Amino acid sequence: MALSAADLQRHELEGAPDPFPSLNEATPVKPRSRAPAQETLDTDSHSAFPSLAPSAPAASAPAKSAWGADSGPRIKANVKTTPVISDTFTLSSIELPPPGRDGKVPSLGDIMKQVMAKYKVKLEASGNQRTRQTTFHMKAESQKELDRAKRTLLALLSPVITLTLNAPASTIAAIIGPKGATLKQIRDQTGVRVDIPRKDGVTPTNGHANGAPNGTVTPVADDEEDEITVPVTLTGPQPLAHEAQALLNDIISSRTSRTTQRVRDIPVHVLPFVTARRALFLEAAQGGDVNLSLNAADREITVSGDREAVGKVIETIKGTVESFKVGITHLKISLPKRQHRLLAGKAVDEIMAKSKCSVVIAQADDPSDEVTVWGKAEDLPAGLGAVMEKANSQYIHEFPLPGPIALSRQLLTYMTRIGYPKTLSTAHPGASVFTPSLAVVAQANVLNIDIVGEKPVVDAVVRQVSELVGKLIGATKEVSVDWLVHRVIMGKNAKKLKQFHDAHNVQVFFPPESAEQSSVLLVYDPLSPSASPSPVEKEKHLDEVSQELLKLAKDAADVKSETIIVEKQWHEAVVGRGGTTLNAIIGEDKTLSIKVGAEVGNASSEDVILIRGASADVDRAVKEITKVVEDAKNDAIVSSYSTEFDIDREYVGRIVGAQGAGVNKLRDVLGVKVDVSDDADDKDKEVFKKKKTTHQKSKVKITGRKENVEEAKKRILAQVERLADETSEVLKIPNQYHSSLIGQSGKYAIRLEEKYSVKITFPRQSTENGEGKTREQLKSDEVLIKGGKKGVAGAKSELMDAVEFEKESNNVLKFTVPTRSVARILGKGGASINEIKDDTGAQIDVDKAGDDNGAVTQITVRGTKKAINAAKAAIMAVSDQVGEETTATIMIETKYHRTIIGAGGQGLKEIINRCGGPSDPKLQAGLVRFPRQGEASDEVRLRGEPKLVNKVKAELETIVATLRDRVVLAIDIPAAQHRNLIGRGGQHLNDLQNRTGVQVQFPGSRSYNQVGDAENTAEIQEADPANVVKVSGTRAACEAAIAELKAQVKPPAPEGVSATISVPLKYHHVISQQGSFFRTLRSFGVQVDQSTHPQKSAVPTRPPAQTVAVTARIDDAEDDASAEIQWQVTPNYQDAEDGDSEWTLKAKDNAGLERAQSLIKEAIEQAENMSHVGFLTLPDRSAFPRIVGSKGANVARLRNETGADITVSRENSTIVIIGSESAVESAKDAILKQASSVARPGRR
Repeated sequence: MALSAADLQRHELEGAPDPFPSLNEATPVKPRSRAPAQETLDTDSHSAFPSLAPSAPAASAPAKSAWGADSGPRIKANVKTTPVISDTFTLSSIELPPPGRDGKVPSLGDIMKQVMAKYKVKLEASGNQRTRQTTFHMKAESQKELDRAKRTLLALLSPVITLTLNAPASTIAAIIGPKGATLKQIRDQTGVRVDIPRKDGVTPTNGHANGAPNGTVTPVADDEEDEITVPVTLTGPQPLAHEAQALLNDIISSRTSRTTQRVRDIPVHVLPFVTARRALFLEAAQGGDVNLSLNAADREITVSGDREAVGKVIETIKGTVESFKVGITHLKISLPKRQHRLLAGKAVDEIMAKSKCSVVIAQADDPSDEVTVWGKAEDLPAGLGAVMEKANSQYIHEFPLPGPIALSRQLLTYMTRIGYPKTLSTAHPGASVFTPSLAVVAQANVLNIDIVGEKPVVDAVVRQVSELVGKLIGATKEVSVDWLVHRVIMGKNAKKLKQFHDAHNVQVFFPPESAEQSSVLLVYDPLSPSASPSPVEKEKHLDEVSQELLKLAKDAADVKSETIIVEKQWHEAVVGRGGTTLNAIIGEDKTLSIKVGAEVGNASSEDVILIRGASADVDRAVKEITKVVEDAKNDAIVSSYSTEFDIDREYVGRIVGAQGAGVNKLRDVLGVKVDVSDDADDKDKEVFKKKKTTHQKSKVKITGRKENVEEAKKRILAQVERLADETSEVLKIPNQYHSSLIGQSGKYAIRLEEKYSVKITFPRQSTENGEGKTREQLKSDEVLIKGGKKGVAGAKSELMDAVEFEKESNNVLKFTVPTRSVARILGKGGASINEIKDDTGAQIDVDKAGDDNGAVTQITVRGTKKAINAAKAAIMAVSDQVGEETTATIMIETKYHRTIIGAGGQGLKEIINRCGGPSDPKLQAGLVRFPRQGEASDEVRLRGEPKLVNKVKAELETIVATLRDRVVLAIDIPAAQHRNLIGRGGQHLNDLQNRTGVQVQFPGSRSYNQVGDAENTAEIQEADPANVVKVSGTRAACEAAIAELKAQVKPPAPEGVSATISVPLKYHHVISQQGSFFRTLRSFGVQVDQSTHPQKSAVPTRPPAQTVAVTARIDDAEDDASAEIQWQVTPNYQDAEDGDSEWTLKAKDNAGLERAQSLIKEAIEQAENMSHVGFLTLPDRSAFPRIVGSKGANVARLRNETGADITVSRENSTIVIIGSESAVESAKDAILKQASSVARPGRR
């Protein structure tokens, strides 16, 4: 069976390199399978592989013997046969070489002859016109000869391509091999040129930082980036280049089976859609071991695991990103900025899960209130609904901090530093408190605190914040102290700073060192029990602390700045690798700020270095920087300087640190190498064998730049000195006081540690043997202090003083109260218990579990003896008010609930008072409970003292019986008379209802439709619904009330006279005078009905603004405000609406009608004369009050004097003047004169 070239490729070239390999994943080269002996393909067939070269004629086959099956004679000649090696391969495209010297392009036959002549091979070719492929069959006596011929043929017929393979840097050595053996083998085998760049030519993925704002230079942190890759370039014939690529990929795969890759810069609106398809990406790994992680801030997804699986997942993610870039659209809406908080974080995932849409909000520091909903077009309506639902899911209150803005920032700083938002959230579960970001604080003119949660909880938080803000008014002050001495003040004067609070109740807050801010905030502690509410006391203590703090700052250091000129090319030498040199110059105390180049902010040149700090340190830094620069210029920057010194072996572990952390830190910060050797010389070893010395020494060798080496040595010796002075002491402190000594989030213990440079260890959760889970074996009542002897003594003294204080103020009292009284003790939202805490200063804990039967609940009170006794008395007083309770229910139809409760609950309060119940709203709240609004229930629950419950129940039953006997009657009263019947503030209506005991509902009231339909509806079915008034109550009372209402209804006025007059629509604005004209007509009993109203204003649109010079008097030369006055005049009615409106005049008598007609005609004539409109724009509105005058007196006077209509805008600084051209100019001059008198008060 004859096979096509495509069949040959499938059967014969199984495992051959893919001629079109993927750009993202390497295709491994499988071993080439040889054609089996029994293959049906006859490679010697001339029909399948016609020879392009002459061949010897085939010998005739010998005749078969009749004696057996074998051909030829029984005895054969001993002829040595040569084995034949064959290979078949297919080329999809052939590119013939360029013309030779003779200008003739060689043919395929010529090239095959050239190969056969050069190598001992036989070569045949077969072409397939349909697939345009050429299959070659090659035979040779040796495999080496066949491979050489094949490479030559491929090189002559295939296009030369260049491939780039990014190989991990760690695999380059394996690719090159020992002395280049592996790389040479690949080149020889494929004939492909392989180029690997030199090591110093590879661009690193990170570098050094040029300095931080606070003067500390730190290297770029390793954020688990992918391994640095080296581009390996392959150049050669296409199939051979792919073969070389496959060989290199095999080497790389054998060396790096795992990898990490990232998809970066995913569009912010696409990211939620991508993250929602995590399962799809894991499925793309096809069982491979991969791990996906999301960095939402940088908008990147990291995939790590098996190299092949990672490549597949990365391609799937990229494809998903691209599909969403073009497959989704967006819709923009505006929402108040405060609601944006509800559309961030987990809310995005919830919206995505609900609507298949995502939401993108503006940054916190962006003033825009724009919200963008992204999704497919058909999903956007659902997405918009989900966004609106989420934005309105919680109540948000914006609490504005009082100004000016400097005070607002001080209040915000104090709340942030004491963790007040977290304290509020803890005290009020369900509430979240958000403070403005630093970017907003720096730019905003008003600072708000956003409080989110249920409205009752938010209201409670608002009350607490308001109380704190009230205490903070006049209790803050900022003092300017150079930020470079902050560390010195806090270190040397920590005890003094604490005494500020003890003696003056003033807290001192230094800004973060990285902020480089010199403002120190002083706050008169409003939360201290000893705080005084007097503003005078607050100011006095703040001033005294301010003076003391400035004195400490003056004593701390003499700060100065110095700028030195250093060419930019030497900045890298000053900074050092990863900032090591600069860190050594700055020193461990970090009292220097050094900014290099662009950081200085010098617009004229970057060849500068700015040094700021204590005078002595600045002078030292200038000298060291100058020396470093000189060394760099002299090419003397070498890291060959080293020093050696001995330290006690017992300190080596602490110097080296866990897993070398200590020496690694020195290496990273100062760029030095630290070697610690514990091996003594032979002589010492002999001594050690004879007699073990007490203090064994270890040798420390530091290598690097001289300045850095000396700094590292100084730091190590300083640490050794501290360790030599280190001691420890275990204090016996009962476990019950530990939490108070540690403080919230450990702040008290941390303060002691920083103050005395010690380590304080408290036992953690106790185990069965009574020992704490800490590195040191501590019992539950033991506290360990480690550090210098002086520091340990100081910390011990202060800690024991604190224990004595806790023993006095941390008394514990436990007692029980009836469980039924716990709700009353706690109060709504914890209001009652918090009030007791604030009044007594005691800590109160209510046991939620209670005893076994739940009859009593245990309460624990902590504090001073006076505080706990006062707290117990207050709690027992509340508990005693709650006697034996009973519960009862009464069924009351829902339609009667509102009537019984009354407006603002007043009806229910009166019922309880009539029954002898408490007058306190807090106590009344739990006595009667109606179903919540919207709850379909008629059950009303009563709880309280049995006697009171029975009285209230009986009263409610009586009221309900009355309501059930109630009827509803209707009466027809003209709507125009409703206002008179109701009276001012409802006075007449309330009197009627109190006298007759009925309820009167006028149309438009909220409860009008809730009282039901009237019994006598048939009697008034012809009446206008707007005139129907409902009266509800007992039948006799309703009839009496209706009779009284009818008596108060005035008879309709007699029908008057009417007339019609046509008024042009374009004059409507001028005639109406903003409604005052119609009010004038009504004053003498004339009503006006208009057939049509103008659809647009008759006043022309203001032309584009042009600043017009206004003539000013010579004595006004100093006033340049006139240059900003704009005056524009345009013809009136030019764009006015055409047509007339028929005005129907209805009057009581002819006299009023004639007077109205006369006024309208005069108004029309006057409107015709108002031919121009002037727009006068003043620089601001400061002169408007004087121009308008008291109750508009000045404007009215100007109208009368000039005959022009003057309108003063309430929205901007433009005054519109309408009238004749002369009248408009006169009015403008009069207004400017009036404004001029305002601008120069007191001028004579």
